[in-house]
Amino acid sequence: MAAFRVGIIGCGDDPAKRSAKGYAMAYRHGPGYLALPDQCELAACCDLVPERARKYAAQFGVATTYTDYHEMLAKEKPDIVSICTWMHLHEQMAVDCAEAGVKAIHCEKPMATTWAGCRRMAEVCRERGVQLTFNHMRRFGGPFRMAKELLDAGEIGDLVLMQYGEGNLFDAGTHHMDMQGFFNDHHRAVWAVAQIDYRVENLVFGSHNENVAHGLWKYENGVFGQCVTGPRDAAWAVVGAYDKLIGTEGVIEVGPLIDQDPRPLLRIRRKGSARWEDIDTKGEGLHGRNDDPGAYHNRAIAHAVECLQKGTEPEHGARNALKATEIIFACWESARRRGMVDLPLEIDDNPLVQMIESGELKPEPRRD
Repeated sequence: MAAFRVGIIGCGDDPAKRSAKGYAMAYRHGPGYLALPDQCELAACCDLVPERARKYAAQFGVATTYTDYHEMLAKEKPDIVSICTWMHLHEQMAVDCAEAGVKAIHCEKPMATTWAGCRRMAEVCRERGVQLTFNHMRRFGGPFRMAKELLDAGEIGDLVLMQYGEGNLFDAGTHHMDMQGFFNDHHRAVWAVAQIDYRVENLVFGSHNENVAHGLWKYENGVFGQCVTGPRDAAWAVVGAYDKLIGTEGVIEVGPLIDQDPRPLLRIRRKGSARWEDIDTKGEGLHGRNDDPGAYHNRAIAHAVECLQKGTEPEHGARNALKATEIIFACWESARRRGMVDLPLEIDDNPLVQMIESGELKPEPRRD
C-alpha cells in the first residue's frame, strides 16, 4: 500500500487546449504521482464539472470523483492534495485543506491574488504543520540547475545583477522571481521600484496582469534584480535572454527570448574570456525535457514527497515562494505610490486590482 493518499482539486478541461483560460495543470500533476507508486496513490479527484472529473479519473486510474472538494476532503481524508485551480481560489482552498488535516499541499502558481492571501495560506499551513509547496518547477530544470552550478563555481565572479524578460510580472513572472531567489540563495529583497502600463485588459486565468512593466529591486546581500515585461521585442532589446546573471567577471544567459534567436539554451562568458561558450543542456529545455515535457513537474512533486517523508523543507516551499511573490506585489505597489517601496511589504490588497477599481487604471476590454 502506498504511503500517501492523494487528492486532486481542479481537473480542468482538455490539456491540449491551452490558453489564458486554462492549462488543465492537473494533467501535469497526475504523472508525477503515478511515477511514485510506492509513495503515492491517486485516491480521488474533484472538479465542478462532473464530466471533467470522470475524464481525469479514467485517464489516471482514480477510483472516486467529486464535484465538491469539501466532501472529498471529509470522505477521502487525503494525505496530499494538489490544487490546480485558478489563483483566486488558492488561498481558501489551501486553508480548507490544512484545516481538514492533510499533510501536504502542492499548489499551482502564483500563490494568491492578494498579498494578505499569500501570507494567510502560508501562515495557516505553518501553524498546522502542513507542508505547502508551489509548482515553481523550472528550478528543477537542467538549464537552470547548470547555470546555478556555474554561478556557485565562481565562473562569472561575484553575482551583481539578475535580469529577466517575460510577458508579465504575475502569472509568468512568478517563475522568474522564484528563479532569481534560487540563483541568489533566497535572500530577501529590501526595496523595489517599478512602473507599469495597463491600457488593454490582460486577464490570465481570471487575474489581471499589466501590459508592460519595468522593475528594479535590491536584495539584502547587495545583489540587484531587474525585469522588463510585455512585448518580447522590448524585453529582448533590454535583457536579451529569458534569465540573465551578470557577475563581476562574466555573464550567464538562460534561454533566448524569441524563436528566431539562434543562441543556445545556456551560454556563458567566463571570467578571463571575451567569448561566449555554449553549454550542452543534454536535452533539457526551458519547460521540460525534449522527450518528456512534464519532467520538471514530476521532479517538483517527487521533491515535495521526499521532503514530506524526511521532514525537510522543500526548495519550492511557502517560505521561498513568499519572498518571490512579495517582489511582484511590491512592484505593483511602487506603481501605485509612484515611488520606491521598502520591504517587508505592509499592504494586504492587490495594488493592480485596486488601481483598476479606483478608476486610476482603465484598461480597455480585449477584442480578440
